[in-house]
Amino acid sequence: MSDPAATDPRARLDAAIAAVRSDVVARQREVDGIVEAARDSNADDEHDPEGATIAFEREQARAQLDLSRTRLAELDRAVERLRAGHYGVCETCRQPIAADRLIARPEARQCVACASRAAGR
Repeated sequence: MSDPAATDPRARLDAAIAAVRSDVVARQREVDGIVEAARDSNADDEHDPEGATIAFEREQARAQLDLSRTRLAELDRAVERLRAGHYGVCETCRQPIAADRLIARPEARQCVACASRAAGR
């Protein structure tokens, strides 16, 4: 039996959304744990030699959480494009986005060529 996510864009998007939602929950727990540990500690970020490390870890965890939330929003927008009949069409050149790209990045809004140009590559 074949995997529907391999051929069905909606199934692929739903699978990606579920994975990223799970990631957001895990990353939020990580941030909450770091914040809670720092709150329970007597460490003063400015004067404690470990404080800078704790602050760095907290900011790294928050940045990763933000990236996951951004990807989730991009996936939600991809579902809207699918509903509107625009999914898989490059927003820049209006050509179809390669199936391999959509499998790798179901939220892709641009074909590889346009995304590369936009990134300055």
